[in-house]
Amino acid sequence: MLIVASKNQLNSVVRELYHHNVFHIEDFTGEEGDGYEGFTIGAPLSGAADLSTKILRIRSLENTYGINPEKTDENGQQACTSLEARIDSELSSIEANVEAQNAEQNGIEVKIREYEQRLIELEPFITFPVNLSLLHGYENFSVLAGHIPKDVELPVDAETFFDTGVPGNLLVAIIAKSSLDEATTFLSEQGLRLIPIPDMDCIASERIAWFTQEITRLTAEKEQIDERIKAQREEHEAFLVACDELLTAEVEQMEAPLRFATTEKTFVAEGWIPSESVDKITSGLQTATGGKVYVEELEFDPVNDTVPIEYDNPNFSKPSEILMDTYSRPGYSELDPTIFLSIIFPIFFGFILGDVAYGLVLLAVSYGLRKVVKGEAGKKLLVVLRNLSISSIIFGLLFSEFLGFPLPWAPIGINRHLNIGTNSSGHAPDVVLLLVLSAWIGILHITLGRLIHIRNASVRFRNHKSHRNKVILGQTGWIFVMWGLLLIIWSIAAIPLMPDLTALPQIVSGFNVAGILGTVMLLTGVAGIAQDNILELTELPTVLSHVLSYTRLAAVGLSSVAIAMVTNYIAIGLIIEPALNDLSLIGIVVIVFGIVVFLLGHTLNTVLGLVGGGLHSIRLHYVEFFTKFYLGGGKKYNPFGMIRRFTEE
Repeated sequence: MLIVASKNQLNSVVRELYHHNVFHIEDFTGEEGDGYEGFTIGAPLSGAADLSTKILRIRSLENTYGINPEKTDENGQQACTSLEARIDSELSSIEANVEAQNAEQNGIEVKIREYEQRLIELEPFITFPVNLSLLHGYENFSVLAGHIPKDVELPVDAETFFDTGVPGNLLVAIIAKSSLDEATTFLSEQGLRLIPIPDMDCIASERIAWFTQEITRLTAEKEQIDERIKAQREEHEAFLVACDELLTAEVEQMEAPLRFATTEKTFVAEGWIPSESVDKITSGLQTATGGKVYVEELEFDPVNDTVPIEYDNPNFSKPSEILMDTYSRPGYSELDPTIFLSIIFPIFFGFILGDVAYGLVLLAVSYGLRKVVKGEAGKKLLVVLRNLSISSIIFGLLFSEFLGFPLPWAPIGINRHLNIGTNSSGHAPDVVLLLVLSAWIGILHITLGRLIHIRNASVRFRNHKSHRNKVILGQTGWIFVMWGLLLIIWSIAAIPLMPDLTALPQIVSGFNVAGILGTVMLLTGVAGIAQDNILELTELPTVLSHVLSYTRLAAVGLSSVAIAMVTNYIAIGLIIEPALNDLSLIGIVVIVFGIVVFLLGHTLNTVLGLVGGGLHSIRLHYVEFFTKFYLGGGKKYNPFGMIRRFTEE
C-alpha cells in the first residue's frame, strides 16, 4: 500500500496507522533503489527527545526494581489520559526514593566489603595475644610475620612468636634491622610466606569478633532495605510498566517519519497490510485527514518481492509457530507447514516416550511452570510440552506402559516390553513390527513433503510454466523412485505390515508384475529427476537413508523402555525385595536407598525421554521432511503499532 499526504497531515496519518496496528512499514533509506528521486528521510516529530529521556528514566527504575514488562502479569489497563498526568507528578518522587535507598544500600555494601577485607587481614593473627600496634613504629627493629611449615630457631637474636592454631601456622619475629637480611634469607629457605601486619590498634581476636558482629548487623540492615525496595516494587510495578508502554507507543509514533520518504511539503509511506484490512485502513485515513490523503493498493511479485509473513493457523497450531521460527519463517508463495508440525511432532514424541507416568510428570511440569514462565515464547513452549505430554500418555495407554511396568491390559497392536529381570513376560518386544511401522511413517512423511513441493512449485512458478513443469516432474520422479523401490522390495520379500507381492506370477528374469512396475517407476523417476537437475542424481541413496532414519522412532523408544525396566529391576528386584525378605534396621536403610535409586533412575529417564524424544522428533521434521520442500527465509510481519497490555486509549 502507498500513502501520500501533505506534511501537515503527518501526525494524523501516523496516529491512524499506529491505532490499527496492521501496517508493516517498508523503511525508506534514501538510496536510489527506493524509487523516490528527490525525497529524503523524514525527521521525527517534535517532543520525541523529551519522551525518550522519560523512557530511559522509567526503564532505569524498572531495572532497579527488577521489573520486566514481558513477565509482568496483566492486572487491568490504565487510561492513557490519567497516566500522562501522573507521570510528571509521581516519577520524580519515585526516583528520589530509589536514589536515597540506593545510596544507603551502596554505603552499607561498601562498609561490608571493607570489614570483610579487614577480617581477611586479621584472621592469620587470631591467636596472637598482643595488641597489633606493638608490631609497628620501631626505629632499630623490624617485624616479620608469615606462615611457615614448622617452628625454627633463628640464627640471629630475635623475639619470636609461633603458633599452630591457624592454617599454615603463624610466626611473628622482632629482629634488629642490622640482622634483617640474614634472618630474611634464613626464613625464606625454611619456607616462610610473608603476610602483611594489619596497622590497627587492637587485639586481633577481639577486633575479628567486632567486625563479624558489624557485618551481621549491616547485612540485616541491607535486607531491610531490600524488603522496602520489594514493597515499593509491588506498589509501583503496574504504574511503571504502563508508563513504559505508553511512552514507548508515543515515541514510536513520533519517530515513524524516520522511515518515510519526504519532501518539503509532502511525505510518502509505503508498506504492507493484510488484504482484508485495505478498506478499513483507507476509510480510517480518509476520515483522520478529512480526505486529504492519497492511498493506492500496489501490485507486487509474490516470488521476487520480500513479503512480510504473518502466520494464519488455527488456535491449536499457534504454539508450534515458535518451532517454525526456530527453523525459518515460510515464504509468501509456499505452504505453511506449521499445521503438519503441530500434529505430527507430538505423534512422533508419543511414539518414542509412550509411558503414562512419564507423560503425567511432563504434563504436571508444563502446568507448574506457567507460574514461572511469563514471556510469550516460553508460554508457547509450555503449550507444546503439554501437547507432547498428552501424546505420551495416549501412546502409554496403547503400549500398556507405566514407569516400565505393564498396565492391567495387554499392549494394543505392538508390544514394547522387554524380558528384563522378574518382569519377563515370555513375549519379546515386537522389534520388527516397530521398525517396519517407523519405516512406514518415514515413507508417508517424505511422500507428503514431495507432494507439498509440487504444490509450492505450482504456485511459485505459475508464470514460468517450463520451469514449473521441470520442478514438478523432478519431485514426481523422487516419489516414483521411492515407491518403485518399495514395489521391487515387496515383489522379492515378504515384510510384516507391508504388502506381500511375492506370490504374483513371475514374468521376466524372475520379476513379477509388481517388480516390473517398480522397475519402470524407478527408471521413470530417475529420468524425471535428471531433467530437473542431473546433479540431483547423486542424492539417490538418500531415498533409502532418509526412510531408514525414521527407525530412530523405534530405537530411541525401546531404549527408553529398557532404561525404565532396568531401573525397576535394580531398585526393586536387586535392592528392595531382598531387604524386605530380611527386614532389619540395615534392611530399612537399604530399602530407602532402593527407593532413591528408583526415583533417581526414572527422573533421569524422564529427562532423557524429553530431550531425546523432542530432539529426534523435531530433527525428522527439520532434516528429513522440510528439506523435501521448504525454502523458508520469510520476513516476519511486524506491523506499526502495539498490542496494548497495560494501557488503553
